[in-house]
Amino acid sequence: MKRAAIILGFCLTFVLTAFAQMEIPKPGPEHKKLDIFAGTWTLTGDMKPSPMGPGGKMVENETCAWMEGNFFLECHAKYETAMGNGTGVSYLGYSTDDKAYTYREFNSMGEFDDARGTWDGDSIVWTSEERMGGKTMKGRFTMASLSPTSYAFKFEMSPDGNAWNTLMEGKATKTK
Repeated sequence: MKRAAIILGFCLTFVLTAFAQMEIPKPGPEHKKLDIFAGTWTLTGDMKPSPMGPGGKMVENETCAWMEGNFFLECHAKYETAMGNGTGVSYLGYSTDDKAYTYREFNSMGEFDDARGTWDGDSIVWTSEERMGGKTMKGRFTMASLSPTSYAFKFEMSPDGNAWNTLMEGKATKTK
C-alpha cells in the first residue's frame, strides 16, 4: 500500500510538472486572417428558385466578435428571406490539426452547416456536404473580398462537385 502511494505521488508530481511547463496556446497567423470578418455586417442578395425555396431577396444583419482567446469568431445573425425570417449563430476558426478553416452554423430553421475553408487569393471558399431530399449534395460558399469593408458572396450546389448551380449571390458591407 505504501509503495502504491509513493508511485501515485510520483505520477501526480510528474503530471503537474508537465502541465506547469505547457504553454498556453496562442492564435496563429491563420486565425488573424479571419479578423477581416469581425464587426457588424449587412448582407443583401438574391436567392434563386431551387429545391431549397422559392427564391427572392434576402437581407441579413450579422455581428461577429472574437471569443476570449481569439481562436474563434462568434457571429450572430438575423435574416429575412422569402422562406421566412430567422436567426443564426456561427463560429469561424482554424483547425491546426486539419490545416483548414472551419465554419459551423446553427439557425432557427433547424439547419446545421459544417464547412471547411481555404483561401484562394482574396477569397475564402467554404465547402460542405448538404442533405436534400435524402441525397447528399456538395455545397460551395465563396466570400470574395472587394475592399476591407465589403465582400461578394455566392452559394452554389452540385450533385457531383463538377456542375455547379448558383442558389444565392450578393454583397456584404461592413457597417461597424
